[in-house]
Amino acid sequence: MKQQNSFKRDLLDWFETNQREMPWRETTNPYYIWISEVMLQQTQVKTVIDYYHRFTERFPTVEDLSQASQDEVLKYWEGLGYYSRARNFHHAVQEVATQYNGNVPSNPDLFGRLKGVGPYTQAAVMSIAFDLPLPTVDGNVFRVWSRLNNDFSDTTKQSVRKKFESELRPYVTTHAGQFNQAMMELGALICTPKSPLCLLCPVQSHCEALEKGTVDQLPVKPKKIKKKTIKQNCYVIYNQNDEVLIEQRTEKLLHGMWEFPMYEATYSEEQLHDLLQQDISISETPIFKLKHQFTHLTWDIQVYQVDDVIDESQTQLSDRFVWMRLEDRDHYNFPASMHKVLNYLTTK
Repeated sequence: MKQQNSFKRDLLDWFETNQREMPWRETTNPYYIWISEVMLQQTQVKTVIDYYHRFTERFPTVEDLSQASQDEVLKYWEGLGYYSRARNFHHAVQEVATQYNGNVPSNPDLFGRLKGVGPYTQAAVMSIAFDLPLPTVDGNVFRVWSRLNNDFSDTTKQSVRKKFESELRPYVTTHAGQFNQAMMELGALICTPKSPLCLLCPVQSHCEALEKGTVDQLPVKPKKIKKKTIKQNCYVIYNQNDEVLIEQRTEKLLHGMWEFPMYEATYSEEQLHDLLQQDISISETPIFKLKHQFTHLTWDIQVYQVDDVIDESQTQLSDRFVWMRLEDRDHYNFPASMHKVLNYLTTK
């Protein structure tokens, strides 16, 4: 445990003069702070800022967001990735609108019961918006606290998260929001994963790993399991009106977003024939190729052109399929991989 008063004072003094300017640091509105915390999960600050501005301009209040359709919410989220965040946040805001009269609850237990609100989001929003004494433990804090204490615990374990939260709790009895943000900022700017700027660190005198020369060995995380790669065949299909066929996903991954019909490569042509219910010819070689990385898997996508023009009156499709003119692409929310296909089709 650090010398609490001097460590906290050194950290907060540094944060006061070195913190980056961010729009969500200019407000005490818990709804806006909540938006920023959800967007910042798995996403860099520089990417989030423009999305945050657009999102808060379109949905300035809990009521505005609660009344929006999921499709529109996903459209404003498009490009940020991890779309389950947006769906859960939308659902949670609807809960706030109906159960709490549009006011984000300041009770941590009530807030923590909202859909998609985990321990980190709960602590971050409650401490920053309401200065409640809850410590935040994210990737930056894991790294900073491991090094400060020369702690070789496995930071992927839930028990270690709880241990860190317990050790940090005495530091957030006052100025909780400032302390939590300062810890995260220190990890982002100084105590970085590689080549940390130890000589510029405002709390270097409190760092046991620096003293013992073990900074580069911390934090401890087991090696990542190799990502699974799935080969996907994607099909560009036109009808007699020069419209292209798109499908709304029902799978958990990218649920509710739109894509060109896409199937795992091993049995894709059979599924495509079943879909269109007629004989078709398909380009022998892909017209476009791309790879798209997710946290846990990679899509290796090959895009094929269906050479035949489809008479839509001869094909019965379910409601999740739509014929779309390419110039209307902005009316639908597509994942990043499909944007690349769209860009190819509109510029070829």
